[in-house]
Amino acid sequence: MRRIVETTFSLIQRTGSLDPSMRDILAASGISTQAFYRYFASKDELMLVLLDEGRRRLMDTLERRMRNADSAADRLRAWIEGVLAQATNAAAAARTRPWVLSEQHLSTLFSEEQLSSVDLLVGLLHEPIRGLRGSGNGSPEQVASVATIVYRLTFATLRAHLAAGTKPTKDEVCELVSFCLQGVKAGAR
Repeated sequence: MRRIVETTFSLIQRTGSLDPSMRDILAASGISTQAFYRYFASKDELMLVLLDEGRRRLMDTLERRMRNADSAADRLRAWIEGVLAQATNAAAAARTRPWVLSEQHLSTLFSEEQLSSVDLLVGLLHEPIRGLRGSGNGSPEQVASVATIVYRLTFATLRAHLAAGTKPTKDEVCELVSFCLQGVKAGAR
């Protein structure tokens, strides 16, 4: 099963397409159709496993970065920098590009799973946003709304760079972090 998952990730990265053929998956992983169906009921089920695995890897990376940060502002910065780091490294960009650029398609095919991924990523932002706003400055709904805005701004920036094949500059990352920090703090007034 691991070999099928890793092989499919590699095919997606190499081709830039989220829809490798079953023939390509089977050939690259060196397994038979029968062996594939021992592990997965369908290609869609394999795609769900890939979505979950990708989300888990990103969550682990972001959580590790945030855990090493000292303050709420640094945790928010770590989250934004962690997301945008996917466009700064050529291998990471190649791995991430098909997924981010196909977000609408994935939302159509796997709406519940895609929404769950977004909710988990946005959820990581709640604690630093509460910390920046201070106690009593924002209901849970307001914090969730601000976290969603930070998510959308950051992923829109990532998507633009992945689509253009460019890397965010250090200045651009700093400006985005500064903008988000100012917005979070201003909303607390």
